[in-house]
Amino acid sequence: MEIRHILPQDFWELLHCLKMRSKYAVLLVFVVGLVIIEKENNFISRVSDKLKQSPQTLVEANGTEASPAPAENGSLASLRELDAAFSQLRSHLRNVTLQLVGEGDPGPRRHVLLMATTRTGSSFVGEFFNQQGSIFYLFEPLWHIERTVTFEPGGANAVGSALVYRDVLKQLLLCDLYILESFISPAPESHLTPFMFRRGSSRSLCEEPVCTPSAKKVFEKYHCKNRRCGPLNITLAAEACQRKQHVALKTVRIRQLEFLQPLVEDPRLDVRIIQLVRDPRAVLASRMVAFSGKYETWKKWASEGEAPLREEEVQRLRGNCESIRLSAELGLRRPGWLRGRYMLVRYEDVARAPLQKAEEMYRFAGLPLTPQVEEWIGRNTQAPRDGSGVYSTRKNSSEQFEKWRFSIPFKLAQVVQDACAPAMRLFGYKLANSPTALANRSFSLLEEAQPSWVT
Repeated sequence: MEIRHILPQDFWELLHCLKMRSKYAVLLVFVVGLVIIEKENNFISRVSDKLKQSPQTLVEANGTEASPAPAENGSLASLRELDAAFSQLRSHLRNVTLQLVGEGDPGPRRHVLLMATTRTGSSFVGEFFNQQGSIFYLFEPLWHIERTVTFEPGGANAVGSALVYRDVLKQLLLCDLYILESFISPAPESHLTPFMFRRGSSRSLCEEPVCTPSAKKVFEKYHCKNRRCGPLNITLAAEACQRKQHVALKTVRIRQLEFLQPLVEDPRLDVRIIQLVRDPRAVLASRMVAFSGKYETWKKWASEGEAPLREEEVQRLRGNCESIRLSAELGLRRPGWLRGRYMLVRYEDVARAPLQKAEEMYRFAGLPLTPQVEEWIGRNTQAPRDGSGVYSTRKNSSEQFEKWRFSIPFKLAQVVQDACAPAMRLFGYKLANSPTALANRSFSLLEEAQPSWVT
């Protein structure tokens, strides 16, 4: 009669339950066993070596020539057999352990999308992912699409641009970098291009083997910062993307969160969306410096009052704030397709506590925060002075994030507050009711961040 028929059914159910619950206990036993076996194996090896050396040692001690030793010492042969048995058992235990936990399995492949607008600190926050060695990071690849495909703002054209951006973005997250060849100008030849926008801002594009030997007399508009590399080989870049465990991408050209639903629901992807926002008054002040030519009307009106602001300028500002607000409200409503995949982050909170916010973002994305990322954050957020330029990511962040309060005229702040009040209330930015309040550091313009912003 079979044993299964002899023992009660309850016993087998209990045994199955214990087997399922004891996976990690078994793993621990295997690991301890491997350690013990390794020590025993080392001991046996030392004894074997001693036995091998014994005849020669006796000859040297007695000063006489020993008689020929037997072809195989019996004790040595037994130890060798035991050594082989231990090695075989150790190999078997290692195979079983790897089957339980997976050999070097770092977890599922993640796809992180940092979604922002210009001058919100996205380049700085993007570096949190760029510095992680297992992440393939791309800096603003959609810039090429914006330069090549012309869409007028608003209406059907805005929808069309969002769909094109989304489809290109999906292919990039899948490591299909060839999709960019249709938009890079001039067109790459044999998958080589020196015109990949801000290549030096993506470490993955400046590492070996993507970094090929530099070519003489080849003009490179966008080159790596810390080493000389030849024109970007898109094939090598795509292969490097496949080898990396995760993919992250920063873009300021997607504002409509709802258009990303097909991307989030794609079974080939595991997308986490981080929407970065900043006080719109600070954004305007920064844009007036970085994009001076585009904001001449604003500057003249603020300094001279020669002519009123054109209504379309104010409407554009209001439209930008509303698109950001609507996307954030959609994410915070936690629709089924976005639940657990959306996080709202304020730049001001990152600037005040960069390491803490980096840990929160990594935890949300399901990624490990490495010492290299922590070191970069410490090195680039405690600089004694502001960075060398408007695009610098090296700043004393806790002191810099409110500098705008002393550079923007109150009348400009009022325009922003009137146009962006709904978004400012949602994100916890307080309105200033006087020039004194705006310039008074003791008056905080920032409410506490809400825990509900992480979904």
